[in-house]
Amino acid sequence: MPTADRHDTRWKGSREAWLDAAFELLLESGVGSVRILPLAKRLKVSRTSFYWFFKDRETLLDALIERWREKNTQGLVRQTEAYADNIVEAILNVFDCWLDPTLFDSQLEFAIRSWALQSEAVAGEIDAADEIRIQALARMFEHHGYAPLPACVRGRTIYLTQIGYISMKTQEALETRMQRMPDYVEIFTGQTPPPGELRRFHARHGYEPSARER
Repeated sequence: MPTADRHDTRWKGSREAWLDAAFELLLESGVGSVRILPLAKRLKVSRTSFYWFFKDRETLLDALIERWREKNTQGLVRQTEAYADNIVEAILNVFDCWLDPTLFDSQLEFAIRSWALQSEAVAGEIDAADEIRIQALARMFEHHGYAPLPACVRGRTIYLTQIGYISMKTQEALETRMQRMPDYVEIFTGQTPPPGELRRFHARHGYEPSARER
């Protein structure tokens, strides 16, 4: 990269850097703290450089919502559509979201839902996202042979349970959560998870069960 370009990058930052900083402030202090001057100070760039990437603060906030849609809504939908031989494997694919923030960011979800309490527009985005996610979960159950109504109820139950976890900011040790997973699977699907499915699930989250769990 030429020297002039490197200088411009330092001076202006980048669109992704501005968004990353905005997300950090949103998570730390709520949407009221997401303002241009604090962001510029955090990035150590000129305030005017903001306008290279965004028309105004509202455009930045719209971009935050769009990134949340892609991260959490589409992340969850993708997991419901991931390859699975059976409903147990499918539901464990979804449970990956609750343990892997690269698939679904619970802190971000809480921040957006808190923002929605102050904004009718954001509340509308939440309503739309909830519907898309529940429909995706219901389709997953239907794909594995459940009738439409039970599929919808099971999908809603899974989703509302997890949103409850997020809204209450529930904290559980990984061991505690993993020990509860088989019962959650059985409650949500009506099927007992085979040991092999659980072993694969444990492995991809770096969990080593105790002797009594094996």
